[in-house]
Amino acid sequence: MRGDSFGLLESELFGHERGRLPGRSTRKIGRFELADRGTLFLDEVGDIPLELQPKLLRVLQEQEFERLGSNRTQRVGCARGGGDERRFVQAGGGEGVSQRSILSAECFPIQVPALRERREDIPLLVRYFVQKFSRRQNKVVQYVPADAMDALVNYSWPGNVRELENLIERAVLLSPGKELRVPMSELRASMMNSDNSAASAAIGAFVPAGTSIATLEDAERQHILRALRQTEWRIAGLRERRRCWG
Repeated sequence: MRGDSFGLLESELFGHERGRLPGRSTRKIGRFELADRGTLFLDEVGDIPLELQPKLLRVLQEQEFERLGSNRTQRVGCARGGGDERRFVQAGGGEGVSQRSILSAECFPIQVPALRERREDIPLLVRYFVQKFSRRQNKVVQYVPADAMDALVNYSWPGNVRELENLIERAVLLSPGKELRVPMSELRASMMNSDNSAASAAIGAFVPAGTSIATLEDAERQHILRALRQTEWRIAGLRERRRCWG
């Protein structure tokens, strides 16, 4: 991260004075200052550039910093937290988080196991996300087929909970009725380079061999056509919306 993007990140964390950045005519208060007497959580801290880490290290240790373009020291008193998918210990000594920042940040480290290491949580998360996105999208998805749940439980989830959440959101969007239609083609594609035999077997059982896999565009087209047939090709009016969404 260099140039303007580096300055923007520094400005986001520490703030800047008027006119310090191109096109910014007002003073900006940074996240650390806004979190004074509160709590600030920094996600993906391993991606913070090394050039910015001395300033970050100073605010972690001394609880003081200067806004971008200012020589006035600001003091803050906030609780700090940080998260990253990578182990900080593995990042030390190479690119990413410096060893000094690691030691400053790891006052009370909490290690959260990857989703594939706590598969008993997957059914609970699936049901939670189904309810969440059903309400948001005004859908009536109420249950998940057992074979689909088995496939979800046995999948390795390299993207952890966020990947699961995004998949369920798409599944709810593409489900025309009360049954969740999981886009198994996405899981099958992810498993092509994986040796997870349990997941491959579960997904294979859900999608029989020889079954053609529709693209997302095809699935959306079929969903729209089904909705149009339900409303007899009327696309406006309260009655038509009720017939589609219940």
